[in-house]
Parts: sequence; structure tokens; C-alpha cells
Amino acid sequence: MLVQHVVESIKDKLFEEKNVMMVKKVKGTVVLMKKNVLDFTDFHASFLDRLHELLGQGVSFHLVSSTVGDPNNRNRGKIGAPAYLEKWITTLTSIAAGESRFEVTFEVDENDGVPGAVIVKNNHHSEFYLKTLTLEDFPGHGDIHFICNSWVYPTNKYKYDRIFFINHTYLPGQTPETLVPYREEELIHLRGDDVTGELQEHDRVYAYDYYNDLGQPDKGPEYVRPVLGGSSEYPYPRRGRTGRPHTLSDPKTETRLPLLSLDIYVPRDERFGHLKMSDFLGYALKAIVQSLLPSLEALVDMTPFEFDTFQDVLNLYEGGIELPDIPEINEIKDGIPLEMIKELVRSDGEHLLKLPLPQVIQKNKFAWRTDEEFGREMLAGVNPVIIRRLEEFPPTSKLDPETYGNHKSSITSAHIKKNLEGLTVDQALNSNKLFILDHHDMLMPYLNRINETSTKIYATRTLLFLKEDGTLKPIAIELSLPDPRGEEHGAVNQVYTPAEHGVQGSIWQLAKAYAAVNDSGVHQLISHFLNTHAVIEPFVIATNRQLSVMHPIHKLLSPHYRDTMNINALARHILINAGGILELTVFPGKYAMEMSSVVYKSWKFTEQGLPADLLKRGVAVEDKTQANKIRLLIRDYPYAVDGLEIWFAIKKWVSDYCSIYYKSDGEVQGDTELQQWWKEVVEVGHGDKKNEEWWPNMDKICELVESCTTIIWIASALHAAVNFGQYPYAGYLPNRPTISRRLMPEPGSKEYEELERNPDGVLLKTITSQLQTILGVSLIEILSRHSSDEVYLGQRDTKEWTSDGKALEAFREFGERLVEIENKIINMNEDESLKNRNGPVEMPYTLLYPNTSDFTRVGGLTGRGVPNSVSI
Repeated sequence: MLVQHVVESIKDKLFEEKNVMMVKKVKGTVVLMKKNVLDFTDFHASFLDRLHELLGQGVSFHLVSSTVGDPNNRNRGKIGAPAYLEKWITTLTSIAAGESRFEVTFEVDENDGVPGAVIVKNNHHSEFYLKTLTLEDFPGHGDIHFICNSWVYPTNKYKYDRIFFINHTYLPGQTPETLVPYREEELIHLRGDDVTGELQEHDRVYAYDYYNDLGQPDKGPEYVRPVLGGSSEYPYPRRGRTGRPHTLSDPKTETRLPLLSLDIYVPRDERFGHLKMSDFLGYALKAIVQSLLPSLEALVDMTPFEFDTFQDVLNLYEGGIELPDIPEINEIKDGIPLEMIKELVRSDGEHLLKLPLPQVIQKNKFAWRTDEEFGREMLAGVNPVIIRRLEEFPPTSKLDPETYGNHKSSITSAHIKKNLEGLTVDQALNSNKLFILDHHDMLMPYLNRINETSTKIYATRTLLFLKEDGTLKPIAIELSLPDPRGEEHGAVNQVYTPAEHGVQGSIWQLAKAYAAVNDSGVHQLISHFLNTHAVIEPFVIATNRQLSVMHPIHKLLSPHYRDTMNINALARHILINAGGILELTVFPGKYAMEMSSVVYKSWKFTEQGLPADLLKRGVAVEDKTQANKIRLLIRDYPYAVDGLEIWFAIKKWVSDYCSIYYKSDGEVQGDTELQQWWKEVVEVGHGDKKNEEWWPNMDKICELVESCTTIIWIASALHAAVNFGQYPYAGYLPNRPTISRRLMPEPGSKEYEELERNPDGVLLKTITSQLQTILGVSLIEILSRHSSDEVYLGQRDTKEWTSDGKALEAFREFGERLVEIENKIINMNEDESLKNRNGPVEMPYTLLYPNTSDFTRVGGLTGRGVPNSVSI
């Protein structure tokens, strides 16, 4: 017995030593941001978190094997022993960056194989933002990276474990079997199809809803707005669901949060980062909502706040302008003092409003008034996506003649022949010299309703001639109103032609202003919000619901979704809602979003890529002799020239990337996640257009490449082109007015006599509508700013975003191509023969300057740079 006991002891000893040899310690580094760093008032949570640490109830990490299954858990990846975050209490946080680095030590059993995921359990009282986990020198594999970028709430907020995957890329069919159930369950959690009721900040639910939260019918009829989406009358892309209850007056309309609350639900990981929050929301947007908007409501009713001269307008930027002293609004509703306005408008004294000087008047205060600059901004301004080639003369209408009568243009050859540089109209048409900015059909059905208010607008057509020097000369502007006998009788048209002097010169300036008002409204509603913000959100939702973070297309597209759901939610809350800032500052007023819904009826995804758009508008033609098989008919078209460079750079990057993972069309067809993603985009996210045949089938690599290129283009370059020039161009009110309050003066009237005596005064009283316009300018100053944590095209916020060396190399080459494009743009902007590059205002076109250099990582009103996403 003694011998047997000794033998058993020796065996036990050897087994223990063997186990010790098989278990190794692996150091890990965790980068996270504590909640109390981001919320300095949350002392209670901070104290409890420290208490939990002292009790040994901190943050635990459990490695999940990608190579060894657990037979006791349906062969899922084996879960390792917990490792705890070290030194939570003593680790100091860098307040500037907000990030802290912690150590964690894992005891790794060699029999558990290689980790493919990690389960994180937060036993604290408050959430934290987990950025990365890096395992250092894992035996046989070197460093292993987990890119998390997610808020982790306390465990009692979840019914499941929070799991994060390593930065490997797997198609669904190539995923290690041990990780498949984790991959599938994570997507189920993100869909949240079983979650009902109002969603809370810790919910990670990506779900769809209609734009049914714009109106407030319980406040009265003037706050009723149609539900956008879900009907043929008012189709619209879907937005993220919040789950708020419906209103009492209308069971189809969702209730709204109080105006002073900006805590509208989006999945927490989609919210602004703390740097952006402090840059932007912390003071600017709240100041608009809480102070300037209520003040506006009072001031509009109580004082004629007018600009009498252009110097009055310039005082906004040069010396400030004194706001009226109205005691009744020193304390406005909800107890918010007028004093808060000063933070927004950067006042230097009591009621003094001062704004930064817009670029369009930095070099020359009056060059914006020239015809050359008016035409140039259709090619290099804030809305360069509308102009199209005129294909028949006179211009025609697509409005239903049975409903609206005759809407053929009244512009004749006699109006324009003197400005065609010796060509006949037919010669100018055939040589692709005539172009049109046409806002007639879109606006005409709404004119009577809009003009019943204090707003007075026309539906406009603007004809332009392409001169030999490459500039566009406006040669006729048609202003149209519905026939006073009834809309079915057609339109009443007035045609104006260029003049430089006397009353005719003043009338021509007014005609250009009416056209600019139309273009400003179309820009905000269609070019900007609908065609970038709204159409991208369904892709954000579908990607998170159907594509695992390990999926190559998720890794490709996710940087281009940053902050989009958050900015769209805020837009619905205070900008595009009933009585919101957009309705107060842009001419369609209460019909604004309804109009954008009508335009969405003709939206096609396949026409959103730049080459397709240029071909559709007739400003380019297919040409096999060109490198990219497309030739611009306006050679000096800065938006198109720079945009095509970026488009094809994106497409080359996407093509190179997709070719790493898809070797045949059959692999695209067999990718279950990809197919479900696309099906959901088409049938749910853009469900009002699901039966239209132009959608790609998504069964070929080329369709995948084109579609992903289009998504990235919309989110990055297209949005940059129509957003970040808002303040540089439209920050000066007369250049891009958004409202007109008077119709064109008729000869013999008092208004006409006033125009003869004081043309500038009449122009200003027509297009500068009291404090509404100042409110609009204050808003676009904020929306035109790059945040200090912006991530630009060709950049990622984490260099280890993938472990795939081929993908990293392709991305590096993409960045190099963007640097070449930057240099090319710089050279073109210095080429004096390209007159549209700078124009009379001496303002170089930099909106599509990619900004990939390190020194450009700064925020502010730079007027240049292409962020990855619709982030503002």
C-alpha cells in the first residue's frame, strides 16, 4: 500500500507540473474610456465602480477558442478562465484624449487553442467605452487584436454576454465552426426583433421605422405633418426605430421628446464620440434650440429686423450687429435666458451678433454679384449636382398636362441669341453649349400653397451658355407662377435676360436671386438631406443587422457609417420637424419634407454613382478613348473633375478589396449574410422602391463592387461636396438666399419706383427675411465645421482594423492614390486657364480635397476635406 501511495503521489505531482507547463501567462492591453471621464457629474457611478473594484467585482475578460470546441456546450468555442482588468482605481486617465490603458493577465491553457473572440463582463455600476484589447505575444501567433469600439454596460442590462471577435475576416462559410453560433447570435441581438417598447440607451437594437416623428398633431393642426415612408403617396427611406409611443391625435405619428432633450435613441455605439459632443452639441446646437429659436418666434412678430444696405449685412461679420433690446424675451419660455444666445453667436457685447467671415467675400466683397460667379457656383459651389445639358429648346415640362395644363417654357430664341457668341440656338444645342438649372416642375405644384404664406417665390428655369473660356454665362431666367384662373390652366411666365445697368440691371439681379432661392431649398432638401443623409441610413441599419463584424463587407463599409444615425436623429428632432429650423429658414416651410418625399419617387440607387449621374444629366458622354470611358462636356467642371478622380480611386480600392475574398460570382451568390443584407436593404430599408427593376441582383462581383463604391461615394465625397461648402458660400446671405418675401416689382407700381431709387434696399428686403436668415446662417456655420476627431477618406481610426495583410496593402495604395489626387487638385487650382477653379471671388475649389495628410487633422470651417461618413 505504501508503494502504491508513493506512486500515486508521484503521478499527481507530475500531472500538476505538466499542467503548470501547459498554462502560460499572456499579457493584454486594454484601451477604454471610463464613463466618469465623459460625464464629470456622475460621481455616484464613479464611487460605486471603485467600490466594486475593491470587492473584486470588476471587469472580466474570457477568451473564446476558435480552434477547440467545448463538448459540454454544443461544441462552441471553449471559454477560458476569467482575467480581470488591473488597477482600475489607480490608473490615471488622460482627460485630453479621454482614453486609459489598463493591463490584464490571462492564464492560457495550450489545450484551449487560439482565441477567436472574447467575452467581456462589466460588473461595475456604469458603462465604459471599450476601444481595443491586444494580446501581446500570444504563444505561436504573436500579437492578437480585438477591435471593439463599443459601449459595454453593466451585465444586468443584458440578457446575453457581450462578445467581441478578433480582427480576422471570414465569409460566413469560412468561419471556424466553434465561432459560428457566436457570430449568428450576435446578429440576432443586434436585430432586436424580440425587443418591444421604447428603446433605452443601453439597447443595441438596429431596427427600422418610418419618418413618423416629424409632426406633433397633439399641439394642433399647424403641427400636423404626413408620415413619410410606407405609402405610394409619400415614399421615403427608413430611419432607425426608437419605439416611442404614438400620439393621442394620430395613431400613426410617434410622440416626440421635449425640445430641450437631445437624448433621442440611436444605438449607443452610433452616438457622437465625446470629443465631437464637446465640440458641437455641448454648446452650439443646444444654444440654437433653447435660445435662438424661441427668440426668433418673438422677434419675428415684434420687430422689423431688416438690412437696409449691404454694409448692414457685412456688419454681421466685420463688427457685429446689435440685436433689438426686447425686455419681453430677456427670459424666454422654459426659463432659458437670452444670454445663452451669445455663446452661439460669439457676441462681444450685449445683444451683439458676430459671425466668421465666409470665404466667398474674403477676397472681394461684391464679386459674388457677377454673372460669371453665378454660373461658376453651379459647377463649383455648394450645389453642383443639379445643372444639366439642355437637350431641346425651348425647355419642356414633365408635369401632367391634364392636371397642370401647359408648362412649356416661354423662352424664345430672340431672348438668348445675342448671348450665344454668334451661334444660332440650334448650333448651340448641337455643339453642347446650352445648359439649364431647372427647378420648375419640382416646385410648381407647391407654389400656390407656399405663396399663401409670407413667402413669395417663383418656379425658375435658368439657361446658361458655355463660353469659349470655359465659363458659364446665364443668358435667360424664367420666373413662373400658376395661372391665377387655376393650376389646370398652366403657368404664367416672365423671362428676364442679362443687363448690367439701370433698373434692368437691378431686375436681373432680382431674377438671379429668385433662382438662387430655389436652388438653396432644393440643395438642402434634396441634394443634401435626401440624397445623402436619408438614403444612407437604411444601409447603416441593414449592415449592422445582417453582416457580422467579421464579414469583409462590414469591415469595408462600417467606417462610412460613423455618426450618421446620430446626426439624422438630431435632424428629425430640431431641424426637419414641424416648426423646426429648416421650416423657418428655407422657403418651402411646412411642405419641405413632403416635397423631398415626392422627389424620392424618382430616386434610383443605380443613378447615385458619379459617372451615372453625370451621364444622366447630360453633362458627360461615354467615350471609349478616355481612360475611364467618360468625357465631360464642360471640361472645367471642378466638382465633376475632382469627383471622378475620387470615384475611380474608391472603385479601384473596393475592387481590389473584394477580389481578396470573392474569386467568383458563385461565391457572391453563396454568401448568405451578403444576400440577406442586400435583400433587406431593397425590401425594407428602401422598401417603398422594392418592386423597381433597376436594383442590382447582387449575384456578381461587379455588382457588389459598384454598389459598395456607390455607398462609399454617397457617404463620403458626395456629402462633403454638398455640406462643407455651406458656410463658405451660403454664410453670406445675399449670395445664397433661402427665402424671398416679395415678387418681382411690376412697372408703374410703388415697388418699381422703389427699385429705381434704392435697388440694393429692395433686393435685401426681398431675400433677407429678418432673424430667420441669421438663424439659418448660424446653423450652417455649425454644420459646415469639421469636428476635431474627424476621420477622412483613406484613413481608419484604428490601424489594426483587419489582420489581412492583402487588405492593408490595398488600403495603403488607396491612400497613396488620394495623395496624388490632392496634389493634382492643388495644381489645377493654380492653373489660371481653369477659370472655374477660383472664379471672380478668388475662392479655390477644395471641397473634394481628400485631406489625407496628418497635418490636416483639425476641425473647424476649413472648407475642404472628405470625411469617411455623413457625420454632420
